[in-house]
Amino acid sequence: MLIYRRLLNILLITTLIGIISGGCAPANGSRKTQLVIFAASSLIVPFTDVEKAFEAQHPDVDVQAQFHGSIQVIRQVTDLHVPIDVIATADASLVPMLMYAMNDPNTGKPYANWYLRFATNNLAIAYRPDSKYANEINADNWYEILSRPDVKVGITDPRFDASGYRALMVFALAQEYYHNTDIFAHMFKRKFTFPLAFFREAGQTTITVPEILETAPGSNIVLRGASIEEMDLLESGDIDYAFEYESVIQQHQLQMVHLPDQLNLGADHYASFYRQVEVDLNFQRFATVKPQFTGERIGYGITIPSNAPHPDLASEFIAFLLGADGRAILQSDHQPLFVPAIADKYANMPVALQALSAPPNSP
Repeated sequence: MLIYRRLLNILLITTLIGIISGGCAPANGSRKTQLVIFAASSLIVPFTDVEKAFEAQHPDVDVQAQFHGSIQVIRQVTDLHVPIDVIATADASLVPMLMYAMNDPNTGKPYANWYLRFATNNLAIAYRPDSKYANEINADNWYEILSRPDVKVGITDPRFDASGYRALMVFALAQEYYHNTDIFAHMFKRKFTFPLAFFREAGQTTITVPEILETAPGSNIVLRGASIEEMDLLESGDIDYAFEYESVIQQHQLQMVHLPDQLNLGADHYASFYRQVEVDLNFQRFATVKPQFTGERIGYGITIPSNAPHPDLASEFIAFLLGADGRAILQSDHQPLFVPAIADKYANMPVALQALSAPPNSP
């Protein structure tokens, strides 16, 4: 649905206008309070629906939402210093890695000192009924189909987006699951001008992503910065398959290859299996942090930056999201949730959110 992309463009333009102007004026001359939210692009459908419901209950509030790859979402705060009220990322580990570890130069405080792991997902493979070899692909042969040179495969850029480095993890885990040590090389060898490095020793796999990641001429891999861009390409027929979260595939009503639990990064009981793979980003996009990701169950994170313009209102939005109305909306949009949300640094959280969450390993 290309309308999905058009919706994003409208949201981007509206948010930029709102941030610059500092508010929007209704006909009666009053000004609404603008609540700025930056979220992972895989959340665009549920968060747009939550925004409408929240604004209906708060007519004096104008929610302004932007959607990007997860790393790009956090960079808006830590690198570009955009005044943001709520951050929601498809990988909760990014919050402590990039926001706990970096200080706001104006206050000297970390950009965040708590977060909630509020949602989860499964990674899967999206395709159309007319994608090449659509009548052949299944959970046992998907890696062979995707490596064929005439098949166009969309993967988000792992330097910017969580589903990108998670897709790399899936290929590494697939080698162990299917007992086939050629899977990763068949998919990625000679596909980039600067190669991905793959190293396995003592039961642990490390994938290193180079600073410059460009597809080589003739490559069947198509890189984009966020999952929404891959979905546009898939729906337009420019690619045959795309790695995507199951919730997004269901929202778009596309075909799906369900990956085994050992590979989809969505099953808690395979956490130890997921941990055998690690992705390193070999570039200095962040001045003081080297991003390094270990395989784990998918968990979406949400927090309020320490320099948020409207922290109390941000807390109200998150409370709505985690409450009965918000949960119903997310579930209707196929977004699986943690209930209650799992809190990191529980004591640092707003009191209103403590009642809707629990520390890790709580009964």
